[in-house]
Amino acid sequence: MKYQIVNLPKISDPRGNLSVIDNDTVPFEIKRVYYLYDVPSGAERGGHAHKKMQQLLVALSGSFQVVLKSPTKTEFVTLNNPSKGLLIEPGTWREIIDFSSGAVCLAVVSTTFDEADYIRDFDEFKAYFAENK
Repeated sequence: MKYQIVNLPKISDPRGNLSVIDNDTVPFEIKRVYYLYDVPSGAERGGHAHKKMQQLLVALSGSFQVVLKSPTKTEFVTLNNPSKGLLIEPGTWREIIDFSSGAVCLAVVSTTFDEADYIRDFDEFKAYFAENK
């Protein structure tokens, strides 16, 4: 399980704050950006791992928890600050839970969409993880 919290550049002035995500901020070339919003109470997102894709998640508004798993370990990371991102490396199972009302989750990723990069079954993930440690 590989992940880290990334402090995003934050520019503050009396008019408000501005944070930047670009190819100098993340350790990969940005190929796709998407965001989750209007997630119903109790709903979960994610529930998969990636073979190659790197991903930065940012809570643009509100908060949510990211559940990160290896076959033997589970860790929880709460995102609630738009100047902090969670960088998730390939081979890490992720679930996104406990969305607050009005939460917006931004995802900045290293690849275009490719269904073959997804591992959507946890037992398959465990087998893949064992082969690719």
